[in-house]
Amino acid sequence: MAWWSDSQSADGARRVSIAFDDLRHSAPGVSLVLIMAAAAWVGVVVFLGEMDTMPGTMGLGVVSFVAVWVLMMTAMMLPSVAPFVTLYARALTAARRTRISALVVGYLLVCAAAGVPAYGLAWLADRAVDGHTISAAMLAVVLFTACGVYQLTPLKDVCLARCRSPLGFVMRYSSYRGASRDFRVGFHHGLYCLACCWSLMALLVAFGLMNIAAMVALAAVVLIEKAWARGPGFARVVGVVSLAAAGVVGWAPGLAPGLEHTSRMAGM
Repeated sequence: MAWWSDSQSADGARRVSIAFDDLRHSAPGVSLVLIMAAAAWVGVVVFLGEMDTMPGTMGLGVVSFVAVWVLMMTAMMLPSVAPFVTLYARALTAARRTRISALVVGYLLVCAAAGVPAYGLAWLADRAVDGHTISAAMLAVVLFTACGVYQLTPLKDVCLARCRSPLGFVMRYSSYRGASRDFRVGFHHGLYCLACCWSLMALLVAFGLMNIAAMVALAAVVLIEKAWARGPGFARVVGVVSLAAAGVVGWAPGLAPGLEHTSRMAGM
């Protein structure tokens, strides 16, 4: 019995040692991602304090809009990338912070590129809310319908399945070589995240781009879809809810506050 107890103790000690070793290897990368996300949330709150909520482009030019969009995506999307970064960091043997930083740059470059069509959509929203109630309602219907339909498509299922399998991504990326490999990993992973979540992000135009409550809710939806065991089912429920919103937003315009021209930028 003493021999058996000693064996169990030794096995337990080895497991604890392995767990601490995994934490030591992954902590720098994960902490960097989460610190960036937290800093981005602070930046969003500070930016919101400088202006009132406005529809569409918020009076910004394309460059400024894309910068704000990247700030928002950093806050909303990086937390959901943490499981992937955890596994990826464990495979790195040196310069972990530098290599994870390159990965994040690649990821955020995709977010920046997505900010350009987002600006175009927000520009349309500007025109829709400029005294055209029917146009604003129609745009809201289109946004909610597009989100609802996409959430129920096989393409959404495929992209979400990939995002929910960080180990599969890490194994695939092990074949990447060269100095830019971590940047390319982040860029490729960002493309999958974009394909998975673009319709949810488009709803920000309906809710208002600097609507903190909407940002928190959508960030939670993304995280739940990717991390919860029943994430795929939850994604379909979100799709059904979005389609229901599309059916009633014409009579309940408050569902799309971002398409109501109710305030102006501070100081203007």
